[in-house]
Amino acid sequence: MSALSHLKVLDLSRILAGPWASQILADFGAEVIKIERPNAGDDTRGWGPPFLKDEAGNDTSESAYYLCANRGKKSVCIDMKSAEGQETIRQLADQSDVVLENFKVGGAKSFGLDYETLSARNPGLIYCSITGFGQTGPDKDRPGYDFLVQAMGGLMSVTGQADGEPGAGPQKVGVALTDIMTGLYASIGILAALAERERSGLGQFVDLALLDVTAATLANQASNYLVGGMVPGRLGNAHPNVVPYQSFVTSDGHLIVAVGNDGQFRRFVAELGVPDLAADARFETNQLRVRNRDSLIPLLQAKMLERSKADWLRDLEVAQVPAGPINDVSQVFAEPQIQARGMQINVPHPHNPDLQLVANPIKLSRTPAQYQYPPPTLGEHTEQVLGDLMQDGIDD
Repeated sequence: MSALSHLKVLDLSRILAGPWASQILADFGAEVIKIERPNAGDDTRGWGPPFLKDEAGNDTSESAYYLCANRGKKSVCIDMKSAEGQETIRQLADQSDVVLENFKVGGAKSFGLDYETLSARNPGLIYCSITGFGQTGPDKDRPGYDFLVQAMGGLMSVTGQADGEPGAGPQKVGVALTDIMTGLYASIGILAALAERERSGLGQFVDLALLDVTAATLANQASNYLVGGMVPGRLGNAHPNVVPYQSFVTSDGHLIVAVGNDGQFRRFVAELGVPDLAADARFETNQLRVRNRDSLIPLLQAKMLERSKADWLRDLEVAQVPAGPINDVSQVFAEPQIQARGMQINVPHPHNPDLQLVANPIKLSRTPAQYQYPPPTLGEHTEQVLGDLMQDGIDD
């Protein structure tokens, strides 16, 4: 028995934020029915290369991008623009606990698939809508894209090298983080609404906006402004509130040092061979080090150049100073810790039984994540799901 095996989710979303949320629910046992356009499917199916290769080494139609967010689901092709298709989706919603969609504001209503219509037929329905800017406000009708919202939501203003340094300028995060965080918040909102439904018996509407999520996840940077009146800027790999907490250059490459308290700082400078810095009136506390970072960092950087990356990682671990390598993605999945935690999984696919995916990171002791299905091929489950729906109608 999986944690969510009692739930049925009707997923009308596409691209990343919505599929990310429904994949989380699928990992914990929910039956997720993914509605796709006939002959086209989710846009991300074509977002390659790379594409999954078959056993002969030939590209298939399944892009790596699509595969990252759609495991555990059943793909059903329905023409949403047809009256018959719309009624079929309504009938599926009648049997569902959750509907998830990412139409533009008003888009679902134009198909007769909005919350008001579906909840009138199924009062216990949890209906989650993901848009760029939410269901209200002056920008509600604007289309929203991760890159656009990373910029508009302030994330790019605190990401990248500081002005005056080589390569300075705002940068987007290297993954579609706003989409992914919105998917995470959507799954939390859905589960909260389901928990409340156990008491009231009623569903509700869950309104998620990429811009809201981006503002919320500015975290300490937002608080630096709201509480301290400080508009954060770009610091490259440095931290606005903790020093030294950044990357350093060694004799043969980069690594990061994450000194989180004064005791770690004393051990760090002792290992560097400059223990007197811990007693320097400019650097005794983190507050002072933040204030005087421009004086401190060059002194530390000069010492870091004296040893290799491997030597520093070994010596700092012995000294109990948090430090780590800057891995590329291949090195991430070669990490013994990642392998020991089961973060790389094999989910056999019809085109390739050796499909490798990233595991769900949530570890539940009694009802762990299970990977029941690979990301489905387009329309793979249409006949099965619609056949079951028709049979249910006959039985009723």
